[in-house]
Formats: sequence, structure tokens, C-alpha cells
Amino acid sequence: MALAETTSEISPSVTSSYMAMIRRKRMMSGIMLAIFVVLLVSGFLVAQERNAGDFLPGLSNVLGFPSDVVSEAWENRAQLPGFLATYFPSLIETINIAALSTLVGGLAAIVLSLFATRGLAKYPRLVPVFRRTMDLLRAFPEIVIALVLIFIIGGGPVPAMIAIALHTAGALGKLFSEINENAHLGPLEGLESVGANWSQRMLLGIVPQVAPNYLSYALLRFEINIRASAILGFVGAGGIGYDLRNTITFGMGKFDEAAAIFILLFVTIVLVDQLSSTVRDRLTHGKPVL
Repeated sequence: MALAETTSEISPSVTSSYMAMIRRKRMMSGIMLAIFVVLLVSGFLVAQERNAGDFLPGLSNVLGFPSDVVSEAWENRAQLPGFLATYFPSLIETINIAALSTLVGGLAAIVLSLFATRGLAKYPRLVPVFRRTMDLLRAFPEIVIALVLIFIIGGGPVPAMIAIALHTAGALGKLFSEINENAHLGPLEGLESVGANWSQRMLLGIVPQVAPNYLSYALLRFEINIRASAILGFVGAGGIGYDLRNTITFGMGKFDEAAAIFILLFVTIVLVDQLSSTVRDRLTHGKPVL
């Protein structure tokens, strides 16, 4: 009886406090939405002023380039198989850039993640240092790193590989460290009891537990790196992206070759996506890959 009376006494105050909190939250949300709209509109107006042409009148030309590519490719469709064969080596170069950068970046990510995982790190006081290192590696887009490397060592696939590998190490290192935190510590204690050092404990006690998740994320990153290596070709980093830039820059007369490159990229990304999805699904459900 006393509890019911107490509840009835405090209910109005609790209700009023709750409603006041809701009103403050709605007011802050409204203010933030208004600020976002103002920034969006002002940014659009600034871009409109500094742009070479008007945005809204230019909307009618959005489909101009795709229609030109499709029409020219259809007119020269008999030459399409030859174009596919011509640019296939460049596609292989792009895939090699993505594969090597994923491998190098993935191995670096494993090392960084083990040093950056709380409870597993060999030097606990340096955990923040390794975490900030991974943040720094993934803070800069691949294209920015590639442009700097191209200025230093020249164009080609090497700057693209290094740029993608650095970004991959930072991105995968973050994911791998989160995976490491969920690993069971029982094997570590057993290895430590028989005198295993830190490297042996990590290699035999942690890596076997998390290897399927490592591989799953690495395959996902490989898909991303194929697209990234193609994009870096636009800044002179080699691969099929470089050929695509040349065909697009040339304009009419080369659009049929650009269409062939688009087809190669599309088919490759779809195949890699399907293959990696199948492998990741098998790894997730504990099934053999082969």
C-alpha cells in the first residue's frame, strides 16, 4: 500500500521530467536539422557559383556520355571481341595490383592488430600508438597517397600497390584487432604454462582461432582493392584504369574501346564478388572451402 502511494506521488514529477527531456531532444534535433539544411544550401550555392556551368540546366546532359558510349559500341560491335582481348592484359595487371596489395596489407594488418589488441599486446603501453598508426594509414584515401608516390617515384603499378597496401593495412588492422578481442584466452594460458614466448602464443593460440574471419575480411577487401586499383589508373598508376582514362579523354572514336573496358571491369567485379561471397559463406558456416 505504501509503495503504491509513493509511486503515485512521484509519477507526475517523473512524467514532467521525461516530457521536458523529450522537448529538449526534439528542439536540439530541429536545430541540427536546420543547420544541416543551411550548410547544404550554402554549399550548393557556392559550388554553383564556382562551377564552370550551371547544375540544374546541365541535368539534361547526364545521360549524354553513356548514350554516346553505347551507340558507338553498338555500331562497332563486331570489333568488341578484339578490344576485349587487347585490354585483357591491363585487367590482369589491375588484378595483380589488387592481389599483391591485399596480401602485403593483410600481413601488415595482422601484425599491427596483434600489437594493438588490449590483453594480447606484447607492449601494452604502446597499444594507443599502434591504434593511432592504423588510424593514420586509413585516414588518407588511396588516391592521395598514390599521387604523392607518383610525384616521388613516377607513374606505374608500384605507387598504386604501395598506396592500396598502406590503406589496406590500416583498414584491416582495425577489423582484425576487434576480432582478436573476441578470441578465447585458454590456449594462451596453456602455451604460456609450457614456456612459449609471445610470438609463439600469438601464432599458435590466437591466429588459428581467428584465421577464418581474417580470410573473410581479406576477401572483402580484395573486392574493394580491385575497384581502387582501377580508379588509381586515372592518375597514372597503371592498370586498366589508365587505358580507360585515355579512351575517355580521346572522346568520340574511342568510346567503343571504353565500352569494352567497362565490360571487362563489370564482369571481373561480379565474378570476384560471387567467388568471395561463396568462400566467405563457407568460412562463416564452418564448411570446407574446396
